[in-house]
Amino acid sequence: MRTLTAVLCALALFATGARAQTIKDFLAAVMQKWTAPFEPFQLIGNIYYVGTEGIAVYVIKTSQGLILMDTAMPQSTGTIKDSIAKLGFNVADIKIILNSHAHLDHTGGFAEIKKETGAQLVAGERDKPLLEGGYYPGDEKNEDLAFPPVKVDRVVKEGDKVTLGDTTLIAHATPGHSPGCTSWEMTVKDGDQAREVLFFCSGTVALNRLIGQPTYPGIVDDYRATYAKVKAMKIDVLLGPHPEVYGMQAKRAQVKDGAPNPFVKPDELATYATGLSEEFDKQLAKQTAALEKK
Repeated sequence: MRTLTAVLCALALFATGARAQTIKDFLAAVMQKWTAPFEPFQLIGNIYYVGTEGIAVYVIKTSQGLILMDTAMPQSTGTIKDSIAKLGFNVADIKIILNSHAHLDHTGGFAEIKKETGAQLVAGERDKPLLEGGYYPGDEKNEDLAFPPVKVDRVVKEGDKVTLGDTTLIAHATPGHSPGCTSWEMTVKDGDQAREVLFFCSGTVALNRLIGQPTYPGIVDDYRATYAKVKAMKIDVLLGPHPEVYGMQAKRAQVKDGAPNPFVKPDELATYATGLSEEFDKQLAKQTAALEKK
């Protein structure tokens, strides 16, 4: 059985007409998992998981309020707010909303939560037009991939910092999956240890076209630069936009009082990035072969 990532990669190979129907079929197939509630929990330090069974959303507790990392599908906004409340937090205390990348499954609740809280939305510079237009790059008119447009209050580039109270996150430009794909790094306390955490934006091909009429110019070079960058990073905890990126559910089952935190796995990012790079080469070859047959 193919993994979610493999299915997403395969979707990118379809021609325009078949692609539209395939996207509809795919969304119908994954919607149950993507919208199913998942019990929120403290992941490590001041980072909490408030996402669904299939889409990761995080809340970061600071001395001056909450930072929300991504949302999920538009219809899951209520579920996300309920999960935040279950942890004893107040949605009204969200002061900053951070985005990894401007795709439907990670931006669906931005407009509603931003309106409700007045929080500042921060995103990668090259994703600003996508967020404010509510569309998928290269498929601007595809309503199946559209989401509620939302105003971006601040754009970030490589190395920019976002601080709220006692917590600072560093933006890392990791384009490819989207033009403004941004990974966020922060330090947390794990007992008496300091751990480096990376909320990795994403590195899958997904629905992107790499050649012919690419999703956006320079996408192939962006992917390759991102893989090289993240392979070199020294990270203790890998987190990502979907639970399967870092085996969230299996690790969650291993969490026990007094035991080492299973989310601490220093070699995981490099291994994951290597696998992404290898899969990318395969998808590029398949798309090239498909184009040559036309």
